Parts: sequence; structure tokens; C-alpha cells
Amino acid sequence: MDSEDDMMDANDVDSVDDDFYSGDMQEDYYSDGDGNGGENDDDDDGPDYDFMAEAADDLDDSVFSRTQQSYTILKEDDIRKCQEDDITRVSTVLSISRSDASILLRHYNWSISKVHDEWFADEETVRKSVGLLETPVVHFSNARDLTCGICFESFPHDKITSAACGHPFCRSCWSGYISTTINDGPGCLMLRCPDPSCQAAIGPDMINLLASHEVKDKYSHYLLRSYIEDNRKTKWCPAPGCKYAVDFAAGGGSFDVSCLCSYSFCWNCTEEAHRPVDCGTVAKWILKNGAESENMNWILANSKPCPKCKRPIEKNQGCMHMTCTPPCKFEFCWLCLDAWSDHGERTGGFYACNRYEAAKQEGAYDEAERRREMAKNSLERYTHYYERWASNQLSRQKALADLHQMQTAHLEKLSNIHCTPESQLKFITDAWLQIVDCRRVLKWTYAYGYYLPEQEHAKRQFFEYSQGEAEYGLERLHQCAEKELLQFLNVKGPSKEFDEFQTKLAGLTSVTKNYFENLVRALENGLADVDSHGA
Repeated sequence: MDSEDDMMDANDVDSVDDDFYSGDMQEDYYSDGDGNGGENDDDDDGPDYDFMAEAADDLDDSVFSRTQQSYTILKEDDIRKCQEDDITRVSTVLSISRSDASILLRHYNWSISKVHDEWFADEETVRKSVGLLETPVVHFSNARDLTCGICFESFPHDKITSAACGHPFCRSCWSGYISTTINDGPGCLMLRCPDPSCQAAIGPDMINLLASHEVKDKYSHYLLRSYIEDNRKTKWCPAPGCKYAVDFAAGGGSFDVSCLCSYSFCWNCTEEAHRPVDCGTVAKWILKNGAESENMNWILANSKPCPKCKRPIEKNQGCMHMTCTPPCKFEFCWLCLDAWSDHGERTGGFYACNRYEAAKQEGAYDEAERRREMAKNSLERYTHYYERWASNQLSRQKALADLHQMQTAHLEKLSNIHCTPESQLKFITDAWLQIVDCRRVLKWTYAYGYYLPEQEHAKRQFFEYSQGEAEYGLERLHQCAEKELLQFLNVKGPSKEFDEFQTKLAGLTSVTKNYFENLVRALENGLADVDSHGA
């Protein structure tokens, strides 16, 4: 079953801004702010807000405005280099060994400033708490042999090794103790002397001297992971199988991070990127979906009946415009199942099926009937928003697959057919990337709408209108990139129509991007510019 959309003439692209969004949402209409759509900031308490607050204290107020976040994606070699550089810096400034510097940094969660502050404030206390002893607790006797404190066997001096504390143990016992501790897990990074009464730290120097190659590699792995996991400014990318990390620079603006593996996530809560919805709303929405998703299985089946002939229809493309197979040929919207002719400029210039109309209660109800009706309306309302949230997620996944196919196969074919370098076909990739991003944003606007207070009538009216315009515009872009491009993959040579298609697709991409950016800013600002008491 194919999905279709209204066609736009290529020579009309210059007027895209005029006929695309009748809402006239100009960029200067939205003022920047801190709002996070639909929910109070009190719900957003997370593990990393304290870190952001601490970082903000070190920044000038003019810098801590809504500016673009800066972050760095770190590969394993980058992480190792950063870690070695930090160890070298602390070792040089404090005039201690690299092994001791590593122990210090690990103790203070790899914060160089914290190490320096504590060390220069009270070096003796730091050494005692960390286990960096300056003088041995036990001195070797002049006897020819020494007794190991674990196996109690006698060994020559050259077969006995000790940490800074001086407690003597043979190399075999040291090796077994180190190996067992490291195999037990990351707790080995806090390794201490085997003597129960001693708190002397065991650092990388001892491990490199006494452990096997396999055990040393495991310790190095734990130490490397500690540099990311214990450092409040770095995190691993949460995508399954991804080995990249992110070094995040605090500042005002978005928490969205795009990893080199192509996964985008929120730095603050590590869920997938969810602008314009705040982290608290996302947590509530995910919890609600987990609790009620089983109830949705029968509602969100893989097929829907044609509204006219009732034959089952499977959606196999990304846009929402469906056309039933002959002889029916009824055109309808996949989301609301109404006629497609009711969606678009001919019906007021907005995408009509995004608006939720609560069922109106008429007449007198007894208490039981009233409660049943309320439960039914609540389920219907949740179903409305969840279905559109899930549908845009599926469309986004389909768009990602189409983007991959475009990059791996279609671009080369188009380049050969139209005698155009692949570098000049970037406008196609840009369009698909924009579709993927807009599908994500549109998906989360439905979670935003679900939690937008019902009594905020002006805001809800403006939100639904703006969301509908965004959905309509995205459908035009998606249809253009998904279906209109196909005709140029099956021609024998260059054509003038391809140049017109390029102009059209690039224009739709630009307009859609600008509109969605404005929409995101408005929702993040809590629709503050909409008068709650106005029309």
C-alpha cells in the first residue's frame, strides 16, 4: 500500500514560505528562555543537575545564556590520551610519581582542580585518606631471609616486595592477591596493602610489576572506564554497542548530543534526544507507556481498515497519506482515517488530525456511569497521543533505513545517471537527515501535548495549530524525498526536471528546518508568548 501527498510544482519553491505555513511563525516571534514545555522545573531533578549548577557558577552570566552547547566525542585513543595528560599534569605540579598521581585522580573522580585544592590545603590529610605514605610503616630487618605475611614462607630479600608501607610479601602471593582482586571487578581501583591493618594504596606501578599480561589489561580497562564513569563531565554514549564517550562543556542551551555512531541522546537523562520535551516529562511518559503499552497492542495493530471499503491496509512507507488499492482508491490519513482532502491548505492551512477533541458528556450520569465515561475518555485521550507518538517513531525508523539505502546505493546510481558528482547530491542526504530529526521532534511534541494542561486553552489552541502546520510541512518534505525522487532513479540520462527537483527539495528542507527550529524554541519556552487569557 503506497502513501501519497499533494504535489507542489518545482517552480513554486520560491514561494514556499508563503504557502507552506499560514501561521507566519517568524523567528523573532519567539523569545529565548529556560522553559521546558508543559512541566514545571521541579519535576526535572536528575543526577546531573548539580553538576550543571556547579559549572554555571564558574561562567559569566552573559555566557550562560541559550547558546549552542559544545561537546567532544572521544574515541578510545582520545580517552587514553586525555587520561595520560591529566596524570602527567598532576604528577608534574605536585612532584609525585605518575602512579601516585593516578591514585589521587581516581580518588577525586578525575577532577584536577579538586586534587589541587585538597592537596595544597592539607597535603598530610590527603595522603592519609588516599593511602600515599611518605615513610614505611615496617622496616626490613638485616636478616638474610624475610617471612611473607601471607604464606609465612621465608624468602631472600630479592624475592620479597612491599608497597610504600613496607609490609613484606613474596611475589607469588602478591601476584595471586592482585589477580584475585582485579578479577573481582572495578573495585580493584581502590586496591590496598594485603595487611588488614594497613591502608597503603597499591597503584599501577605495582600492578605492572607483578601482574600477568591478561590481568594488567583488565586493570587498564577498568582504569580507562573509570575516567569516563567517575568524571562528572564525561559519559559513555548509551547506544547499544557504542564505544564512544562524550566530553560535555557546561553552558546554556540544549542537552542534545549527537554521537559519531549517529545516535542522538540527552546528556542530562541519557534517554534519546527529546527536545522540546523536558527530562521530567520524558520520564513520566516512558513510565506511562510501560504501564499501559499492553493495553495498546490491540489498538496499534500493524494494519488498519480502509475507512471506505474496510479492507485491511498495511503502511509500508513513511508519510501518512494513504491510497487504497483499486477499485476503491480512497485517499485518507493513516493517523485519523479521515479523507485526505480534509488535510491541508484547502481546509484552513493546517494539518487537522493532530488535534484531540475530548468527548463531550451530555445529560445526567450516575456516579458509576460518570466514572466509566471518565475512564473511557482518559484511555481514548492517551491512545490519541500515544498512537501518533508511536507512528512518528516508526516513520523515523523507516526514514533512517531509507537514508542508509540512499547513502550506500542510490547516490552512486543518481551520480552515474545524471553525470553529477556525489558531492553535489548532498541536498538529498540533507533532506533525509532533516526528515529523521523532524520526525523525532514531532514524536515528542505529542508527549508535550498530552501533558499540556487542559485549562490552558489559548496555549493548547496555538500548540495544536503550530504542531499541525509542522506535521503538514514535514509530510510534504517526506513525500518529496521518498516518492518523487524515485522517478529519477529509473531514467536513462540527465534531465531538466532533476534540476527543478533539486531546487524544490532544497527549498522544502530549508523551510521545514526553520519552522521546526522556531517550534522547538517556542515549546521549550513554555509558549510564554501566548496570552493564557487571550484568544
